[in-house]
Formats: sequence, structure tokens, C-alpha cells
Amino acid sequence: MAQMIHAAPVEVTYKNMRFLITHNPTNVTLNKFIEDRASLDLKKHGVTTIVRVCEATYDTTLVEKEGIHVLDWPFDDGTPPSNQIVDDWLSLVKIKFLEDPGCCIAVHCVAGLGRAPVLVALALIEGGMKCEDAVQFIRQKRLGALKSKQLLYLEKYRPKMWLCFKDSSGHRNNCCLQ
Repeated sequence: MAQMIHAAPVEVTYKNMRFLITHNPTNVTLNKFIEDRASLDLKKHGVTTIVRVCEATYDTTLVEKEGIHVLDWPFDDGTPPSNQIVDDWLSLVKIKFLEDPGCCIAVHCVAGLGRAPVLVALALIEGGMKCEDAVQFIRQKRLGALKSKQLLYLEKYRPKMWLCFKDSSGHRNNCCLQ
């Protein structure tokens, strides 16, 4: 059986947000996924949470023993995330980067080219980046990222302002991401 070649993981940093976009590991490759000397090393990147948006391909026990929390929010390849996943994702991003500045959230799908980059793009857009800039920023780091249906979804997406606070007059103008 031929071995699938995966793109190298990439870190995407914007304001105080740090994401690691990667492909999915398997039970066989999980040790390397956690503590390899190469660029994947979750510990080196300060990953505290992994968001898995594809079907499970590994047991999370080993990852969680390392103090890394795994969240399963799968959605179909080539499609946008559900409203519930978007809300859960934005809530996670806001909480993690407020409570643990400097941490990194890893997000992966099968190849790390569609579903995972969509979630990162949503966070960048919510953080104040224009859609086309977020897509270009991710694609500069992750060649081949984002498929046409996902691009259309991102173009139509309207920020929910989840990453901003209301000031004393009730206006949302204070972004929690500096």
C-alpha cells in the first residue's frame, strides 16, 4: 500500500492568535505527531488544544496524557462547517487566547488543506482581517489550501464580532486580540 505524502505542518500567527494547521496522524504516527524534532512537534509549538475536524484516526489517550485537549468537530470534506461548529470554534479561540496567551491551537483534517484552513480563516476574519487577505495569508504558508466551495463560504461569511468586547456604551470596538 502506498504511503500518503503530507504537506508539512504550518504555524499561522496573527495578533495574539497562533494556529498549527496539519494533516491527521494515525495511531502508528502519533508519537512523532506529539514529540518529533521536526516542525510538527506539538510541544515545541505550545499546542494546548487539538481540534479534529475529520473522522478519528487515532486514540486521543496518548495526546491527552501530554496535557493536550482534543476536540472532535468533524464536518464533511469540501464543505463549510455548520453554524454550531463555527460558534464552538470562535468561542474556543476567544477563551484560549484570553486565558492562555502564547498558546497554540492545532487544527487538522485529513490533509490539512480544506477543513482545517477554513476554521483558521474564520478566526483571522473575526480578528479583523479581510477575507481575501486571510485566504492569501494561509495559502502563502499552506500551498493548495482552501477549495472552491469553502472559498465561496468564506467570501459570504459575515463576522460575528465574537473576538471583540463591548465598551461601556455598548459598542463593539475593543478587540480582545491584540
